[in-house]
Amino acid sequence: MCFSTEASFAGGLIIAGIGIATIRRVHKPSQIIFASIPLFFGLQQIAEGFLWLSLQHPEFAALQKPATYVFLVMAEVFWPAMVPLAVLWMEKNKKKRKILWVMLAMGISVSLYFTVCLLALSVKPEIMGYHIEYVDNFPKSVHLVVFGIYLVTSIAPLFISTIKRTYVLGILMFVSCLVTIVFFTQYLTSVWCFFAATMSLVIYWILRDEKRKYKSTPNY
Repeated sequence: MCFSTEASFAGGLIIAGIGIATIRRVHKPSQIIFASIPLFFGLQQIAEGFLWLSLQHPEFAALQKPATYVFLVMAEVFWPAMVPLAVLWMEKNKKKRKILWVMLAMGISVSLYFTVCLLALSVKPEIMGYHIEYVDNFPKSVHLVVFGIYLVTSIAPLFISTIKRTYVLGILMFVSCLVTIVFFTQYLTSVWCFFAATMSLVIYWILRDEKRKYKSTPNY
């Protein structure tokens, strides 16, 4: 969460709590990855809370590097593959699954790209006003292409899925990303992750309704 140490920790704990509640709504093994997304977001925001702490207080400077890389690995390495994998695992429609396999392959390619960048190149977090900017020397020539694929793999699977109401999550993800690009371009990694984390309640809602539907279906 990009606004302060307190906001990051408080938001992270609240979102993690939603994540635990969401996981408790799981009634099929195929839902586990999707249900774990809010918990993932919560832990990610807590990691950025420790980063805020390390940047603002010299006595916590030792936390800066691990907190930076925990946050970025979750945001840039796990996330592009996590969404298509979560949706693919739940999907039963064969035609949709074929498309989702392509989405997953694209997501994994982005994950591998960021893995190499994080291992070989430098990243320096800086507080700029009420935001954290991650200053890196990643290749600029492919930035737009990689970012475009990142967006597609993070949002498109939610519209492809036949699971009820995942498209609502997709719309909210798209709108939050658009707002971030327009108003917070320089702090995109940090700010969009905050807005994406607010989508956790929608994931809870989707799985809650799926569980109710499951319980109401007669077993013969």
